[in-house]
Amino acid sequence: MFTRIHEATRDPRGGVTREGYGPGEQTAHDIVREVAEKAGLVSRVDPAGNLYLTLPGSDPTAKRIVIGSHLDSVAQGGDYDGTAGVLAGLAVAAGLRNAGVTPRRAIEVMAIRSEEGGAWFPTPFPGSRAALGLMEPEALATPRMDGSITLEQAMREAGFDPDWCRAGHRELGPHNVSAYVELHIEQARVLEEESCPVGVVFGLPGNRRHRFARVIGEYNHSGATPRRHRRDAVLAAAELAHRLEKAWIRLEEEEGLELVVTFCVFETGPQAGFGKVPGELYFKLDVRSGQQVALDRFYEELHALVAEIEARRGVRFDLGPEQGRAPVPMDPALVDALAGAAEDAGVPYRRLPSGGGHDAQSFAAAGIPAGMLFVRSQNGSHNPSEAMLMEDFEAGCRVLMRWAMAAAA
Repeated sequence: MFTRIHEATRDPRGGVTREGYGPGEQTAHDIVREVAEKAGLVSRVDPAGNLYLTLPGSDPTAKRIVIGSHLDSVAQGGDYDGTAGVLAGLAVAAGLRNAGVTPRRAIEVMAIRSEEGGAWFPTPFPGSRAALGLMEPEALATPRMDGSITLEQAMREAGFDPDWCRAGHRELGPHNVSAYVELHIEQARVLEEESCPVGVVFGLPGNRRHRFARVIGEYNHSGATPRRHRRDAVLAAAELAHRLEKAWIRLEEEEGLELVVTFCVFETGPQAGFGKVPGELYFKLDVRSGQQVALDRFYEELHALVAEIEARRGVRFDLGPEQGRAPVPMDPALVDALAGAAEDAGVPYRRLPSGGGHDAQSFAAAGIPAGMLFVRSQNGSHNPSEAMLMEDFEAGCRVLMRWAMAAAA
């Protein structure tokens, strides 16, 4: 199925592109739904577009367990980010169905819409938050990153109902879900370095970020303007980036804090050109950590450096609106249960944090016990070269199956 979805959503520039609430994502949903229905699972779609594939349980009053992930991708992404989790859930539910097993609790596989918010609509996890009744009405006005359409318009054009989301309705909640588990490729190389096929995730990172930051200096003649008269936006931004990296190193080495810092975009303004001192620069800053104290300490450094560079270089920093969320621990009992399932299945594993955010955060925010499994990957994620050994995927599915059989019994 990985190959079939790849071929149907292949990007001629390389990799795959499955836009949130766009045709690529819908194609993947259609393929997964067709295969699941042929395997005897019951399918439905909620008003926000999330797809559910259900193995019914013998006790219709029992809370279900949900296994899920997403099918959208970044532009020119890879085959496994998100998709592996949906197909792992499908393997578990269809495998039990083929074996004639009827669990007490229903097992529901969820293909969640538009998880890759940073690539398409910069609002966190719109599909899962909508399913859980957590989407803020104002999020529907979020413009797509290319400015072509809002989230509400995209949902309507895809045949879904943003008014359902605006009203705060929900498909899932603590009243009908006992636990949520998401399998995902590891997006770093820790498991690869340690020759370990599976990770049990104990926490997801928080972040503080700026998507629309800029430095405002002064455009001037590059040949006629001496250094003392320059208000160079590029040099000011470059100094900030360099000195923030030094602060990052110091926080790690001297204070024992763990974080990652990325200037995701760094570009001059529309008036820039050869022969000009650059008077404007745009950047996007993404700071993540599983420790809130690390995020806060880094921002102390950021604001102190901004004030110092502004005063010395005669520029102005406009960081724009700040987005952020606190670190999210996974449910401790569920972490232990997944680790126990790995031990029972004879699958080597290690406990580790996630460096990226995932839909599991939405379920935790809704008060549903949430957990995650990582499968070793070789080339990171969000790129056309994503790699995952099928024997590692099978190991992850075995752990997931052990956990699901126990949790649904």
